[in-house]
Amino acid sequence: MSASKSSLAALTLGAIGVVYGDIGTSVLYAMKEVFGSGHVPFTPDNVYGILSIFFWTLTVIVSIKYVVLVLRADNHGEGGLVAMLALASQSVKDRPELRRVLLIIGIFGTCLFYGDGVITPAISVLSAVEGLEVISPAFKRYVIPITLVILFGLFAVQKRGTAGIGKFFGPITVVWFAVLALLGVSHIVDHPEILWAISPHYALGFMWNNPGTTFIILGAVVLCVTGAEALYADLGHFGKKPVRLAWFSVVMPALVINYFGQGALLLANPAAVKNPFYMMAPDWALLPLVGLATMATVIASQALISGAFSVTKQVIQLGYLPRLQIEHTSVKDTGQIYMPFVNWGLFVAIVLAVVMFKSSSNLAAAYGIAVCTDMLITTILTFYVIRHGWKYPLWLCIVATGFFFIVDFAFWASNLLKLFDGGWFPLAIGGAVFTLMMTWKDGRRLLNDKLRADALDLPSFLEAVFVSPPARVEGTAVFLTSEMGTVPNALLHNLKHNKVLHTSNLFVTVKNHEVPWIGLDKRLQIDSLGHDCWQVVIHYGFKNDPDIPKALEQIKGRGCDLDPMSTSYFLSRDTVVPTLGEGMAPWREKLFAQMHHNASAAADFLNLPNNSVVELGSKIEI
Repeated sequence: MSASKSSLAALTLGAIGVVYGDIGTSVLYAMKEVFGSGHVPFTPDNVYGILSIFFWTLTVIVSIKYVVLVLRADNHGEGGLVAMLALASQSVKDRPELRRVLLIIGIFGTCLFYGDGVITPAISVLSAVEGLEVISPAFKRYVIPITLVILFGLFAVQKRGTAGIGKFFGPITVVWFAVLALLGVSHIVDHPEILWAISPHYALGFMWNNPGTTFIILGAVVLCVTGAEALYADLGHFGKKPVRLAWFSVVMPALVINYFGQGALLLANPAAVKNPFYMMAPDWALLPLVGLATMATVIASQALISGAFSVTKQVIQLGYLPRLQIEHTSVKDTGQIYMPFVNWGLFVAIVLAVVMFKSSSNLAAAYGIAVCTDMLITTILTFYVIRHGWKYPLWLCIVATGFFFIVDFAFWASNLLKLFDGGWFPLAIGGAVFTLMMTWKDGRRLLNDKLRADALDLPSFLEAVFVSPPARVEGTAVFLTSEMGTVPNALLHNLKHNKVLHTSNLFVTVKNHEVPWIGLDKRLQIDSLGHDCWQVVIHYGFKNDPDIPKALEQIKGRGCDLDPMSTSYFLSRDTVVPTLGEGMAPWREKLFAQMHHNASAAADFLNLPNNSVVELGSKIEI
């Protein structure tokens, strides 16, 4: 019992540090942007109304939608939009057209994660460093350079992994939330009547009296829940109970107290509206608060960067991106990875965002639209999961998700007003990534269709070969082929040029599935083809780490024993030639060909020994 409690406490502490870093830093800019927009006249009634809207937005979207409902939709213990997408697509697998539409919607939502991954570190770190302006206006010209230096340092240390710094995430973030609550309480005690804003009638009254203004400011109000999607995305790391316990016991109380403290400050000093968070602190505490806020925003950014690595790996596994270099930064935790291309690609985009928008207020205009679109897509996918996957009654599914759809749609529609003020930026990033993903997926499908159409049947081919068998040489040959049951080009070239066949031959196909994990007991499927030849299918989930040699170790004792010193791996590298017939648009064909050319060798992705791979080329038209 003691060990269980200790584990729960440790997981809850970790959840506070990793899951809630993003939403925990929203207090830096959310209230400032609502009143700084110029749409809300500064009156005590409006302060009460906005605080009430903040409180009920946190309650409805985070507490009820994500913590109570969405966390239930785990995919074998894993969460996130990719896991939800896999769950929804499996629920409607008997409806191919609907499944295809859901896949496109889900992949687009996943692509928007990269747009969010650019805006979040930029606005978080920039808003923290802007606290220097409160200390002295003379610091204003140093804000952007300091922000860029901090961001560069953050991305430069990614290759070292998060294991070292990760153990400090929880304690630092707990201190951050404690300071948030302390700052809020110090002002609430001067105006305790501000607590009446918890009553929903203040929010309803503000919306009733100011319907147009309410719609406009929803684009700023949504800033208070940015990062809520991390609740679901990090489900697999911590589990439901620690995530829920952390939210209700620490995070939500601290956020609410701080927002209400900012409201109390505004009642006493309306001039504090220019930066209510930092002006809550006494002068002597400003510099330490800026330092703590910077650490909190770095932690929030770190969690999102690590998430970008994980999401990229998952979509690669699902076949929507070419193979990229993946480095494991921990010998214990396979989830801790580093992807140089993604890391520095994000950094370049973030630098561009900071330089283009120059302030957190300008970035706030770009922030929200990607988040709201992801929230809307999550609600849509949740409906299909609970209706077709869990088989709940239609009326219950409509009631359960319909209300959240209306709320999400209202926030999404409001954020569209910011489209030309910066909202286009994350959409452009998401659109570019979506184009890459769909081009790669379509290109691989066309290429595989061509391979399948021209391929020879493997069992029939082997029967013909062994009518007059070639010379057999010692060792085992592993032929990697994308289609099981077909003759790999590498085998044809080996017979044509070397006129030999190895003593043992494995024809290996890797199958990726729309589930997070596939256990070792279901990893291999082995069928004998006779003459010491075997068809081997290796199964992976989108969170498994592909490792061909390790997987093939399970063959020992099942008819074929592999000796690493006498095993050769053969694969075919296809040269893509644009087709003159039906296919993709010419510009997409060229894009796919370039992506195919730049993709890393399969040996890097599948952990094959570099000195045992023989590459043989063939031209394929698409």
